[in-house]
Amino acid sequence: MIKTLTGRYDHVDKARNAMDDLIGTGIPREKLYFDEKANCVKVITPGDTEREVREILGRHEPVEVIERAMD
Repeated sequence: MIKTLTGRYDHVDKARNAMDDLIGTGIPREKLYFDEKANCVKVITPGDTEREVREILGRHEPVEVIERAMD
């Protein structure tokens, strides 16, 4: 199942670092969205990479991680 995972951070630098970390591990840029004003990183992820994405988002101390199923 394809989901979006959104990490919301209390500082733009944490969000930017999470984004850089995701890119560095090989997550395709077209699957990532960075909202600098909201300090959020959204990732479109299939089930096989979800655990890795959650781990990376968590490394950067998000305020919350929001999960949504995609149709």
